[in-house]
Amino acid sequence: MNDDKKYVKTDKALADLTAEQYRVTQQDGTEAPFSGEHTDNKERGIYVDVVTGEPLFASSDKFESGCGWPSFTRPIKETQIVENFDESHGMRRVEVRSRDGDSHLGHVFEDGPKEETGLRYCINSASLRFVAAEDMEQEGYGDLLSLIDQEKTEAV
Repeated sequence: MNDDKKYVKTDKALADLTAEQYRVTQQDGTEAPFSGEHTDNKERGIYVDVVTGEPLFASSDKFESGCGWPSFTRPIKETQIVENFDESHGMRRVEVRSRDGDSHLGHVFEDGPKEETGLRYCINSASLRFVAAEDMEQEGYGDLLSLIDQEKTEAV
């Protein structure tokens, strides 16, 4: 993946968001648990920022955490994620945002699978757009196809 590529937040992209996507990504919202379209998605592919298309997470790093939101052990590239300390709602957490789009994605916790990273990126479905493996080349993400691990994805 080309780390130098910049993904841009545009007025058109913001206008195309649903009210829920806007609330989550631009107003630091959280969708209700078990309500997001990607929570139970087991298809092979990648998840990109719904605003900019910035590639963020791979299906091969997705796991069932039982928390009600899509959970991943790691981002595709750590440089695509910005972490901020968050003390909102009476909790101490680490917020995660997309680097180029500055979209609120969710939070990262240290209770993920120990055999992986030990991290759980708990991400709002409303902040993500899924790109299926068979569409990745056509949509310009062909260089990331090697990240998709069939055996691991089937176990999710």
